[in-house]
Amino acid sequence: MRKALLMILTSVVLQVVAQDTLQTEQPEKKMSWLRRTIRGFSYVDERYVEPQHYNWSVMLQATHTYDYYRLSTSGSDGQSVWLSPEPNFKVGPYFGWRWVFLGYTFDLKHVDVDMKDLKQEIDLSIYSAQIGADIYYRRTGVDYKIRDLKLGKNVNTDVMEGLPFGGISVGITGVNLYYIFNHQRFSYPAAFAQSTIQKISCGSWMVGVGYTKNSIEFDHEKLQSEIDERMGPQAIKLDSGLMFNSVKYYNISASVGYAYNWVFAKNCLFCSSLSLALAYKRSRGETEKGEKYHFDINNLNIDGVGRFGLVYNNMRWYAGASVIVRAYNYRNSRFAANNIFGSLNMYIGYNFGARSRYKKQKG
Repeated sequence: MRKALLMILTSVVLQVVAQDTLQTEQPEKKMSWLRRTIRGFSYVDERYVEPQHYNWSVMLQATHTYDYYRLSTSGSDGQSVWLSPEPNFKVGPYFGWRWVFLGYTFDLKHVDVDMKDLKQEIDLSIYSAQIGADIYYRRTGVDYKIRDLKLGKNVNTDVMEGLPFGGISVGITGVNLYYIFNHQRFSYPAAFAQSTIQKISCGSWMVGVGYTKNSIEFDHEKLQSEIDERMGPQAIKLDSGLMFNSVKYYNISASVGYAYNWVFAKNCLFCSSLSLALAYKRSRGETEKGEKYHFDINNLNIDGVGRFGLVYNNMRWYAGASVIVRAYNYRNSRFAANNIFGSLNMYIGYNFGARSRYKKQKG
């Protein structure tokens, strides 16, 4: 995992360094074969994409994160429970030099909450002209609530909706790498990194690979106890498919997708992107009967990632919003888990410190 992450970061850094070399005047000397290769690999058509003119940037960003989890059993009369934590809202400053952006956001809603009770989140997306990467690490806190519960036909479970439930813990760690075919004319950074400007509407197909590790810890006895307390001892019992203590599954995926940048006015851009992945999952779980009842399952599922961005960028000032949604699915003959999570980012920023190529234009 560490080697794969290092390879991805190295590749993306080479991409961005190459892009920077295109935006500075080169001395009259023969370039090395490596530099020529990197430069050609990251070439952009400036009729369609305007490169970044500045070295430095400051930005203020507000981030809203969301997370939904559904556990269900199979069959026409199957049971299911929808769970989600309270949404987080964070805000903070960022400071950037060329392709390096560092910052910190403060959780405004949980200022007085013990840090060990909060979710742990790292969600990093790196956008270069030709290659992109997603790296994410998430561990839930203890603030889940039951949003919807179905125990069978004609069973009213309204009394359970909105009930706090601390009997689930979810973790996900993953990395995705994708290649943009029409990278010379289509710019992902224009929509999600604000480092270029898309001049003419354009789209591109993408392909990618990914690795994800998921874990679910579930206290089904606690859920049954809450059902009995709220609905009475005559309440329907949980299906055996939901009576598990833990599930861990690992998946390797191959994806294909399409993205389109719509330039609907000068310096204004709307981007829509969708990728679907065929994921091979290998899982291991523990049922309610204890350690000796482990199960191993190999299967294929469809996962997805959607990205949407709205940006105004006149190269000096920029502002906008972006949404990233990820959906991961797991299913076997008795049980299914669906996880949807993502973030909404709203930002405003300012670029300064013109690069050498553009100093005369700014002067």
